[in-house]
Amino acid sequence: MKKKGLQVLLAAVTAASLLCGCGGGSAYEPKLPEGEEEAEIYVEKIDGITDDFIRGVDVSSVLAEEESGVVYYNKDGEETDLFQLLADAGVNYVRVRVWNDPYDEDGNGYGGGNCDAEKAGEIGKRAAEYGMKLSVDFHYSDFWADPSKQFVPKAWADCSLEEKEDLLYEYTKDSLKKIIKAGADVGMVQIGNEINYGMAGETSMENITALLKSGSKAVREVAKSKKKDIKIAVHYTDISSLESILEIAGKLDEAELDYDVFGVSYYTFWHGTQENMKEVLSSIAETYGKETCVMETSYAYTTEDGDQSSNSVGEADLVDGYPATPQGQANCIRDVMASAFEAGALGVFYWEPAWIPVGDNHDSNQKLWEQYGSGWASSYASDYDPNDAGKYYGGSSWDNQALFDFDGKALPSLDVFKYVKYGAVGGELQIIKLKDISIEAAIGSDLELPDAVEAVYNDSRCKDEVEVHWNEEQTAAVDTSTAGTYTVRGTDESGEHEVMASIKVANINYVKNASFEDADSSMWNVTYEGDKNPTDIQTKPDDAVSGENAFHFYSDSGRQVFTVEQTLSGLPAGTYAATAHLQGGDVGSDAKFYLYVTAGGQTYESEAVVLDGWVKWKTPTISGIEVDGSSDVVIGISADCAANGWGTFDDFEFYSMK
Repeated sequence: MKKKGLQVLLAAVTAASLLCGCGGGSAYEPKLPEGEEEAEIYVEKIDGITDDFIRGVDVSSVLAEEESGVVYYNKDGEETDLFQLLADAGVNYVRVRVWNDPYDEDGNGYGGGNCDAEKAGEIGKRAAEYGMKLSVDFHYSDFWADPSKQFVPKAWADCSLEEKEDLLYEYTKDSLKKIIKAGADVGMVQIGNEINYGMAGETSMENITALLKSGSKAVREVAKSKKKDIKIAVHYTDISSLESILEIAGKLDEAELDYDVFGVSYYTFWHGTQENMKEVLSSIAETYGKETCVMETSYAYTTEDGDQSSNSVGEADLVDGYPATPQGQANCIRDVMASAFEAGALGVFYWEPAWIPVGDNHDSNQKLWEQYGSGWASSYASDYDPNDAGKYYGGSSWDNQALFDFDGKALPSLDVFKYVKYGAVGGELQIIKLKDISIEAAIGSDLELPDAVEAVYNDSRCKDEVEVHWNEEQTAAVDTSTAGTYTVRGTDESGEHEVMASIKVANINYVKNASFEDADSSMWNVTYEGDKNPTDIQTKPDDAVSGENAFHFYSDSGRQVFTVEQTLSGLPAGTYAATAHLQGGDVGSDAKFYLYVTAGGQTYESEAVVLDGWVKWKTPTISGIEVDGSSDVVIGISADCAANGWGTFDDFEFYSMK
């Protein structure tokens, strides 16, 4: 890896600033695409995306990286200022974290960039020189703040909530003024970082909100005094549960917190589907009238480790369809931006794309991490964070998710930011990987593997299938005479790309919506005696065998007599079996519940089951059911019980006994 001394690097940066006129106050204007371009990667354009959609990056570690000797290069291998590389790639916003006091009592930095307000100002100034706005991310901690830890700053450790409110207000105000004075073009300020479960040592929502109000007040006052339009953002993570996130947004609304943007962290390998992310952002905007933004995202371009300090994301974390290549990385970034744009979000920030290895071996890495704070944590952070930094201090676990290779050269995926408006086409169409498949085979059936499977190409618009040759020995080993699971591997014609078929041999259930999870339950027919239907579909996971829903009964207005049944058509002739799951209580000593099947003019009934308590599941079963292949089959449960009886039915099955 090519490295240079700090003085040489600073001289180069100064020269670059003078050459582009940045020192004179005129913003750098990168040459961006005006239409579809040829490139090293394919990028599918995002229809309608606007120029002001945030295409942001968090480069909080850059100063520590440069102090450690890291140099960045353009795609031609020419040494170039990082901020010029970002601007030329279409980045229009930079994000930087701010810690109160990331140093020990002797002035040794905790690491992670040693990110204080002074460094944020310097980063913001350099970003502004290249025409990029700054988002300031106050952690209100002396070191990392995330869902697992929100440590109070050392100086606030013995303070009451009221004292913290005042201190946070003054700190926010003073720090923001310092950052703006340094020359940063601040457009957004985060008051807190991933604060789902705490902030500055406070854990109750009431106390957290009180601190947020102090931060908000400070930002508004600075914005007014500096005559700047600065958006205030709150920032949360763990967005897989829409209900939980909406609950947080609702509490902020009830508290009348003054803020503009509800920001989220969204990593494809940790936080659920992009569809869910889109629903979260859309729901917050529609329900509470707030703008939204993806404050953090990333993806791996390799599974290799560049600095012998392990990686946060490895082979097991990769998401289907996004291989660990620059093209796979670009596809993931593009798709996250598309989902955010479709949800009406302000934009997306990519987290730490320039955090790459700093030394040539473990010993040199360790010295630089300790001296300049270019690793995620130094040993000096041990007293402040003994259970994490104190045990695991070291380098960057993010180097395989950077947008630069381990030697500092820009990857093709960096350019995704500038290509999303018009798209980019690459050179030769290439297969990245074959999509693995899952097959369910009925017991007693003949195994059929597909002749072709879907391929993932470097151009994500291509959806072709390719011919596959399956391993004959593994195929022959699949025994469909009994239940079991198997793996059969195959390759394309070139033998370069492997695919895996996961095969499950089991009974095929012919009952539709057998566990009542689908919204459409019209295939189930309910008949009942009396004026009131005692049944419904209930959403309560604790009362279901699988999933969240089950068929529920309860009535306090008289005896409950009803049936629930489904008609099955087009079944092949053969011998079948049926089963279902029932639980409940208070049904009376004369209650009668049984499973029944009508087939070929004959009615089959199970023995009656006794419902004697919550989740004491009963499984009535009928076997030897003869189906003639020409007439319909009906499967159902007959119920007769006392008023105030209650219970649920779930997971019906009707399957061949071959």
